[in-house]
Amino acid sequence: MTDPFSVRVVVRGYETDTQGHLNQSVYLQYAEHARWSLLQHAGIRQSDMLEKGVGPATLETTIRYLRELRAGDEVDVSCAFLWGKGKILRVEQTIRTTDGTTAAEVTSVVGLLDLRERRLVRDPREYFRALADRPEELGL
Repeated sequence: MTDPFSVRVVVRGYETDTQGHLNQSVYLQYAEHARWSLLQHAGIRQSDMLEKGVGPATLETTIRYLRELRAGDEVDVSCAFLWGKGKILRVEQTIRTTDGTTAAEVTSVVGLLDLRERRLVRDPREYFRALADRPEELGL
């Protein structure tokens, strides 16, 4: 089995809070950045999705904070799509320091929204397969 896709991020000073550690909301931004980076790596651009009339919709997100991060820390943010049956999929992500220490785990339940109907599409795998140049990067 191959390692999940990941992207490196450096914690910037303006992302920290008054305690000097990474603000809790920024973990979500890092996760979002990794998700879009994975889609781009698979050959899907935001404009491709908009042209197809669909967009991702996050239904639920859980974050487990395990280690504080400070300005200057470098982290790798992984991203793996776990496909189930039906309208939703899970996205599992881990934020790790460069020495391999897990700083946070982010799990999301996601669907693909039909932007005209404002409803989730029945089978998001079908859309992602059609849009991706490299669907195997998405676990398809």
